[in-house]
Amino acid sequence: MKEHIMQNYFDEIVNSTVELIKFDSSMKSAEDGCPFGKETAACLQYFLSLAESFGFETKNYDNYIGEVLFGKGEDFAVLAHLDVVPAGDGWKYPPFSGVINDDVSAGGVTGKKIWGRGTMDDKTPAVVCLYALKALKDSGYKPSKTIKLIVGCNEECGWKCIEHYNKVAVMPKQGFTPDANFPVIYAEKGILHFTAAFPIENAPFTALQAGQRANMVCDLACATLTRKAGAKLVYYENPIAGTTFSYDNTTNILRVRGKSAHGSTPAKGANALQALLYFFSTFNADCKKAYDVLFDDCLGLKAMQDETGILTMSPDVASFENGVLKITTDIRFPSTHALEEITGKLEEAGINFEIAHYQAPLYNDPNGELISTLTGVYNKVTGKTEKPIAIGGGTYARALECGCGFGPEISGEEDTIHQPNEYVTFDRIRLMSVVYYEAIKEIAKPKYHRLGWVKPVYKK
Repeated sequence: MKEHIMQNYFDEIVNSTVELIKFDSSMKSAEDGCPFGKETAACLQYFLSLAESFGFETKNYDNYIGEVLFGKGEDFAVLAHLDVVPAGDGWKYPPFSGVINDDVSAGGVTGKKIWGRGTMDDKTPAVVCLYALKALKDSGYKPSKTIKLIVGCNEECGWKCIEHYNKVAVMPKQGFTPDANFPVIYAEKGILHFTAAFPIENAPFTALQAGQRANMVCDLACATLTRKAGAKLVYYENPIAGTTFSYDNTTNILRVRGKSAHGSTPAKGANALQALLYFFSTFNADCKKAYDVLFDDCLGLKAMQDETGILTMSPDVASFENGVLKITTDIRFPSTHALEEITGKLEEAGINFEIAHYQAPLYNDPNGELISTLTGVYNKVTGKTEKPIAIGGGTYARALECGCGFGPEISGEEDTIHQPNEYVTFDRIRLMSVVYYEAIKEIAKPKYHRLGWVKPVYKK
C-alpha cells in the first residue's frame, strides 16, 4: 500500500510539537503587550514564525490570537489553541519538556509517545493541521476556499482571544476545531461556572484554599483547622475514593490530595475539595449545606438529561474569607435544556451565587453537509462506520455559525486531558495527520469535484 504523503512530515511534526510543549502557556498576568503572559505570547510567535517559514501569510492580533492563511475564496476556519491549563502535580516527567519514550508505567498504551501539558489539548493538533496545510501547499494543491488556521491563546480560561478576534477581524461562518473527539461532534452541552457563597458559623477552619481552575477537577485542597476540628481527625476515616489526607499538627494545616481531570468529566478524577468539605460536613451544619447542594445534588440538577447526556457538576475552586466560603462549580448541562432551569433551582433554594462564565449549548444537524463530510473522511481513512456524537466539553466550535469538534480523542481510549501525565502517541499523530490532511483537502475542493461534474448548458 502506498505511504500517505503526511508520513514525509512526521519527524518535523514531532519536533515542532516538542518545541511548542516547552512553552508554559498557561494563563499568566498581562505584561508589556502580552495579555496572557510573555511565555504564551512567545508560544504564539513560535507557531506563526514556523508557518511563515513554510511560505504562509500570517497575522498576529496583538498576542491574543493569530492565524495562518492558505488559499482563496470563501473563508473556512480551523480553530485550535496554544494555551494550556496549569500542569498541577503528579507528573512522572516534567510537564513542559516534551519527553519522548515508550513508557507505560505512567499510564498509556504501548508504543512511543510525547509527554507534556498540551500534547492532546491542543498543541499537537494545531501543529498537525499546520503541516497538513504545508503538505497540501507543497503538492501544488489549490484550495477553493481560504483556509484560516486560527490559533487562540485563551481558550482554557475566558475566550478573550476570540472576543478580540471578533473586534479586529471577521470570523469565518463555518469550520471545525481539532480539540474534541473523533469522528465528529455535532452537539456540545451548555457550560455554566457559578460561584456560590456559604456563610459558615463556628467555622472549623480559619483558612481554606482549593483548586486552580474552574474546569479542572480539584486535586489539592488545604485548610488551617481549629484545634477542635483537628482533634476530630484522630478517629476519622475518609470515605472519598482516590483522595488522601495529610495533617500537620504543628501548623494545623490539613492537605487533601486527589486527582485532576477535565471539569466536563468529573468522574474521571478524584475531587480533593469534596473530601475536605465532607469531613467538615460531619460536624458543621453550614458546611453540610454546601456539601449537600454541590456534591450530593440535593436540588436534583443532575436529573436533567437528553441525547447529549446528563448534567454534570464539578465544584473545583474554593476560598474562605470573612466567614464566607466561596465555591466555584463547573456545570455542563444537556443541549436541549436552558440556563434558567439551573439558576431557577439555585434561587428557589436561597443560594447566594454569581455567574462567572456561561456558554450556550451547541447543536448542529448531524446530517448536514459539514458534519457528513467530516464523518465520511474519518470513516474512509479508518475503515470504520462511526456516527457523529455529542460531548460535555466546550470548544471553539461555538465561535462559528456552523462549527463542530473534529478529533483528536477517540472514545473508549485513555483520556489524559487536564490530568497529570498527559501524552500523545505517535500512532495518534499519524492518524490525525492523515485525517486532517484529507478533511481539509475534501472541504476545499471545488464543488464539482465533490458533488459530481455538471455539464454546462450553452445558449445559442
